[in-house]
Amino acid sequence: MSVTQVTTKNIISMDASKLTGALPAMDGSNVTGASSVTKSTSDPAVDTNPSGGVGTLWLNKTSGEMFALTDATANANVWYNVGGGTGDVKLGFQGSISGFTSGGAPTQNTIDKFSLTADADATDVGDMFASRSHLAGQSSFTHGYHSGGQSGSNTNAIGKFSFTVNGNSSDIADMTVTRDSSSGSSSSTHGYTNGGQPTSGQNVIDKFTFSADANATDVGDLTVGRHGSAGANSETHGYTSSGYTDAHGSNYNIIDKYSFATDGNATDVGDCARPSRGCAGISSTTHGYTAGGYTSTYSTILDKYSFVSDGNGTQVGELTVAKNGVSGQSGLTHGYSSGGSHPTSDVIDKWAYATDANATDVGNLTVARHGCCGHQY
Repeated sequence: MSVTQVTTKNIISMDASKLTGALPAMDGSNVTGASSVTKSTSDPAVDTNPSGGVGTLWLNKTSGEMFALTDATANANVWYNVGGGTGDVKLGFQGSISGFTSGGAPTQNTIDKFSLTADADATDVGDMFASRSHLAGQSSFTHGYHSGGQSGSNTNAIGKFSFTVNGNSSDIADMTVTRDSSSGSSSSTHGYTNGGQPTSGQNVIDKFTFSADANATDVGDLTVGRHGSAGANSETHGYTSSGYTDAHGSNYNIIDKYSFATDGNATDVGDCARPSRGCAGISSTTHGYTAGGYTSTYSTILDKYSFVSDGNGTQVGELTVAKNGVSGQSGLTHGYSSGGSHPTSDVIDKWAYATDANATDVGNLTVARHGCCGHQY
């Protein structure tokens, strides 16, 4: 039988049925249009920076879930679960664009916005539906929330405003408890309001959904009822640190932790470096921070505790101004605190997560105030 040499000049098309037997090895560098899949025993994270950019596929070979990269921004990547599972890996709790400060005392309704990408003063972008101070802040991927607070008397109202369109907040729902001086935490789907006053110190953990404007439900208790505590969160748990009750007669240093996946009571997982109240809570992807507050005097202290393992906090730096009633905002690479007293302050402080060091003054709010709450987008 004669053999004909096949060249690229005389191949136009080929019926797949004519291909039989083993094909020789080919150089993969000449294959185009193919997309490789990264295989791992874990999900990707916002700081997973693939060389392939947008369109990169990631397979968690343990769970079988698949993720696709839809926004490639260094350390702020957006991965969507395309494998029929749950748990899109978006920008997480940390903001990449703007920080917000809502309300405060002297009692007011101002919503300020400042950049998380450039050091600058804040601008007034809207008003809360009512003037409030000593309120808790929560953040979804698209909206900021403020819960509770007081203006002459305490409230149970939950307010909501858009991150992407400057404007006022609206009253959308109620908490189960009327209170002020609570702390706030946020999962990817729900906001949480923890503790507060009056009655010496509330222990209630309220939870409300981001997917619909609806009232909160009581889903658990803190280990100790208290007010003036700081809220933080990892991807899986909420945290409440420090605080005060009249019955106790002094500040607490307790760090409480509760699960987002299962409603239930908090557990005591460690102690802050010092007992305090009126402090701000800030979250990196790996650590919670408790900033400022009042001990026996107004404080500049920055406490840091791990999300990876339960344990005590350590002092890692100081704010530029000693104050309590301060709000916290969480960027991708830096933590922020804004407002506070004593005296009443308009300072926006910033510090790096990567290096334990003191904060720097990077801007000012439009109005000096304390008892305000923070959000990030």
